[in-house]
Amino acid sequence: MYLIFRCNCGRAMYSKEGVIQKKCVCGKVFKVKSRRILAKTEDVQLAIQKVKELQEEKYGGAVFTTADKI
Repeated sequence: MYLIFRCNCGRAMYSKEGVIQKKCVCGKVFKVKSRRILAKTEDVQLAIQKVKELQEEKYGGAVFTTADKI
């Protein structure tokens, strides 16, 4: 199970259930269980897709690229 949540800076993130702490790219370290869970998924690919959707919803139509597309 993967949990999707936001950092205080607004960035959407995901973590595997059971992980205690997570560090955002902004530098903040927080306890996952203290975050408001926005969604749960069974598959990591679904978690990644949901994070992309939340990021685009908040910040606009950002283009995400993967290493295989470069």
